[in-house]
Amino acid sequence: MITQRDLEAHLWGAATLLRGKIDASDYKQFIFPLMFFKRISDVWDEEFEGAKEASGGDLAFAALKENHRFQIPTGHHWDDVRAVTVGVGQAIQAALRALEQANPKTLEGIFGDAPWTNKERFSDATLVALLDHFSRVRLDNANVPHDQLGNAYEYLIRQFADDSGHTAQEFYTNRTVVHLMTRVAGLKSGESVYDPTIGTGGLALNGVLGLRDQGQEWRNVKVYGQEVNLITSGIARMNMFLHGIEEFHIARGDTLAEPAFLDEGGLQTFDVVLANPPYSIKRWNRERFAADPYGRNLYGTPPQGNADYAFLQHIIASMNATGRAAVLFPHGVLFRDAEAEMRRKILEDDLIEGVIGLGPNLFYNSPMEACVLVLNRSKPAQRRGQVVMVDGKHQVTRQQAYSFLSPENEAKLLGAWREPDQHPDIARVVSLEEIAGQKFSLSIPLYLYQGQDGLQSHDVQVAVSTWRESRATLQGQTATLFDLLQEASHAD
Repeated sequence: MITQRDLEAHLWGAATLLRGKIDASDYKQFIFPLMFFKRISDVWDEEFEGAKEASGGDLAFAALKENHRFQIPTGHHWDDVRAVTVGVGQAIQAALRALEQANPKTLEGIFGDAPWTNKERFSDATLVALLDHFSRVRLDNANVPHDQLGNAYEYLIRQFADDSGHTAQEFYTNRTVVHLMTRVAGLKSGESVYDPTIGTGGLALNGVLGLRDQGQEWRNVKVYGQEVNLITSGIARMNMFLHGIEEFHIARGDTLAEPAFLDEGGLQTFDVVLANPPYSIKRWNRERFAADPYGRNLYGTPPQGNADYAFLQHIIASMNATGRAAVLFPHGVLFRDAEAEMRRKILEDDLIEGVIGLGPNLFYNSPMEACVLVLNRSKPAQRRGQVVMVDGKHQVTRQQAYSFLSPENEAKLLGAWREPDQHPDIARVVSLEEIAGQKFSLSIPLYLYQGQDGLQSHDVQVAVSTWRESRATLQGQTATLFDLLQEASHAD
């Protein structure tokens, strides 16, 4: 069995074969489909051999559909494609489409729409080299168990984020923050978990695997998610399969414009919502949301320049009667004036259980300061009419230009969240009456640092967060412009 380190090096080696031929942000749309195609083929072979041995060498029996998780049409196995030397891109594309069509309930659209047949980008020689590289390692269960392959997949996601820079935040959330969020939300066995902007699936996935790591039943948790990007939604589905998660439904589409999960005309609701929505987006259909047929604008219509509270209200509407949520947002959602009235109404409905402020640079490739907004439709009795404030700005570890939450950081934050009275240095329970006295601002310094020092810290936080949001917005707009220019140059 291959070691974790060797597997990761092998898979990353496939990506390096593409360096210089395509932009690093495009690695994922080629490497992940090939990796999943190889996995499906190798596991099919493994299942075939097992069924053949069990039947005393009956080849017809071994090939029966009932013996295989996924069906591979004749002529579209990995080995068939690897044997092709001319028109390799066409062979890859045909095999991926054939797999999708043969497994419509599980694989439809999963491989995305990568331009495999564009010989200006990929010569036959390049694709042959890529296939040969992947062929050096068997990706069946015996050689690479689910956990090992899933971990390697997460490793690749992180590496692609490191390499691609400006587009990384679209599909990668700092995994140490993800772990904190899933523990705060407290997903239980048998519950449903939903992520309206699921990306590559890390939040929901880690929530489920956290149960497994605690020795609890995890296979009965149902995962739901929606993702606007075709490639990223396919990656999320592959991620679930590669981690051995079977009970999931990931839809493609714009959550604000066309929510995918409906129940008798209204929104379907869930036990737990975990989300890292795209922050402060400006291109969204505000007019449609103002007359939302699903009633998601219950607390008001956010400004055109910032859709954060549109996502927040969608999340609230997606929580069932005992639903909880942990949502990663920029700090601005806590105190921006434009959203003050919506924030007041949400607080008065006692939906906000707490705020965990995080330190800088935990949003990938951005200086944005983040916070975890914790929601609960059924707060514990001792927390009703109150909000737990946790200041984690110093609970960040930085190594080699990478910021993350160390185990000690996470333990401190979780301890402060669960027992704020035992951590007065960074936590405090605040009444709704006190928050009302601060005009319903949730700026953490207003409550943890009393008197003039708190007001000064609040003013600094507002100024710094506003500047960082503006900077991040400019970075995002610049990246979008760069992508559009690249697309235009390819089109020419």
